Amino acid sequence: MGTTADVQHFLRTGEHDAHCRAWPGDRIERERRAHEELRQALVEEVQRRTATLPADERLRGLDIVALTRRKVEPMVRGLFPALEQGAVLSLLEKSVVILTPANIAQVLRESSWLSTAWDLANLYLLSAGAELLGPEAPQLLGLSEGTTCYVSLSYFDEETPFADYLVHEAAHVFHNCKRHTVGLPETRRREWLLDIDYRKRETFAYACEAYSRILETGSNRQARMTLADDFAACAAPSDERVSVSEVVEIVREAAAARNGWKHILMRCSPKARKVTRPPEMNGAPASQLRGQQGAAGDTP
Repeated sequence: MGTTADVQHFLRTGEHDAHCRAWPGDRIERERRAHEELRQALVEEVQRRTATLPADERLRGLDIVALTRRKVEPMVRGLFPALEQGAVLSLLEKSVVILTPANIAQVLRESSWLSTAWDLANLYLLSAGAELLGPEAPQLLGLSEGTTCYVSLSYFDEETPFADYLVHEAAHVFHNCKRHTVGLPETRRREWLLDIDYRKRETFAYACEAYSRILETGSNRQARMTLADDFAACAAPSDERVSVSEVVEIVREAAAARNGWKHILMRCSPKARKVTRPPEMNGAPASQLRGQQGAAGDTP
């Protein structure tokens, strides 16, 4: 067993010794023992902090698959060609996990990484109104890992008019999931469901989130543009990875466009790399230019 100090440090910070040197055995055995013990300690601590809370009735009778499909279908219809929409919808409608007292222990034990388990524990504690695990604990409402979107019960209490973090987390699946995972053809240039610039992933998710809410209530272009102005007046994503002004600009342009989803994707896609001819190649035929680039190691 690891030391009490190791376990307490993990519970307080989500950090642990990558080499698991406090546990006995070879490297593989140390990691196995450490991960099992730290996850179990995390489960017990979360259950201890929420033991006196009353049962939550917000999920009684709720069809999560139907709710998810209703929320993500406009986004999928707007971003993917008709032949691909069914496969993407089938993936997303089963991707959402709402953290509850009934499933939190299993989720914490089975998440891919210890750091993710710690974040999920705090996400759940926040929604339950319980004390978070440490002073640096993130105050999250949703989190995506691979093709799974974790959403807190606070989702059903959200009153902010342009917030929908189920859509926000689902938007992240597009850059986390490869096309072959859902049976779609892949090429060297089309590996992921959507090609989204790494630096624009949160911008994409926030824009999709706000635009989805605008579409829900704006029945025509003028109404959508008015709602986009309302969003601009109150938009303030508390996320240092995004520029609020950029998100507002994208959402305004999307609201005015015929297909705002495609506009959001275009604004968040990697910029096409420009090929600059060296001076000595001016006037050279394209075939010769490609040959020179290949020799230099550039990707055509």
